[in-house]
Amino acid sequence: MPYRYKVLMTDYAWPSVDPERQVLKEIDAELIVAESGTEAEFIDLAPQVDGILTCWLHVTTAVVEAAQQCKVIGRCGIGLDNIDVETATALGMVVTNVPAYCIDEVSDHTMALLLACARKINLLDRTIKNGDWTRDVGPPIRRIRGQKLGILGFGKIGKAIVPKAKAFGLEILVYSPRATEQMAEAHGVTLVDFSELLAESDFITIHAPLTPETQEMFNEGAFRQMKPTAYILNTARGGIIETDALHTALTTGEISGAGLDVLEEEPPQSDEPLLGLENAILTPHAAFTSEESIYDLEVTAAAEVARVLTGQMPESVVNPEVLSSPVLRATALAQQK
Repeated sequence: MPYRYKVLMTDYAWPSVDPERQVLKEIDAELIVAESGTEAEFIDLAPQVDGILTCWLHVTTAVVEAAQQCKVIGRCGIGLDNIDVETATALGMVVTNVPAYCIDEVSDHTMALLLACARKINLLDRTIKNGDWTRDVGPPIRRIRGQKLGILGFGKIGKAIVPKAKAFGLEILVYSPRATEQMAEAHGVTLVDFSELLAESDFITIHAPLTPETQEMFNEGAFRQMKPTAYILNTARGGIIETDALHTALTTGEISGAGLDVLEEEPPQSDEPLLGLENAILTPHAAFTSEESIYDLEVTAAAEVARVLTGQMPESVVNPEVLSSPVLRATALAQQK
């Protein structure tokens, strides 16, 4: 017997897709997993599917346009910079994501990078393993309590960092165009503009989506405004930092160091200059990872697609305007908006 629905999975970053298959099996949907992960393969498979699930690979304009019967595109994660949401909306497709995903993991990872930078963990570890029992390496260690942590972006993850950072005695500054004074008061933080965030922060952590406004927001001019003792932390998107400008800032002493879980190019080329810097801590886009978070993500992302295909309203519609569109493909949702 043929399946009622077909769902394309472009890529995944976990051992198996068994949880997704189980969720979709309950609505009689077949999960088709792409093999090569190329745009050409997606375009070839797209016309036959009713839904698309994607992790990191790009669901481009050409792929969206080829998916002529697709009702829903589900992002296995939070960010949407790898999906052409505008075209999907114009063609009547619902786009979903998992906004409550990995909040604990990313905020924990951010604090781990902050502490590793502040306490020179990676540098001291490397020094002793090279046979040199000394603490006199790298920049001076400063007491964390009393320093200022600047948070760029104040969504769920940005807010989750606040109590963790306050436990170490950090004062919290926030720059976010969407944050209000009432929100700041509720979380015990101080709202500042971007220039003040750069000038006043001892650590800056990035928790904003990659958009035209945030693309390479941390550039040469931004790094020049930061303290020479400051650190930049990024667990959001690599494109928010201009890599060449960061390398210059780290090698000229404009800032003290960086803790990066994301890069503009992933994985980086073997000759990426940041790889050779002692004052840059790098992890391989792993901040989201835990056994619990991965399972929750797989099940939730698949369930969102299943809801749309069976005429139920998903929990997170990132393009709600599509629900009023005359070309909405999941027509059962029009009465539920």
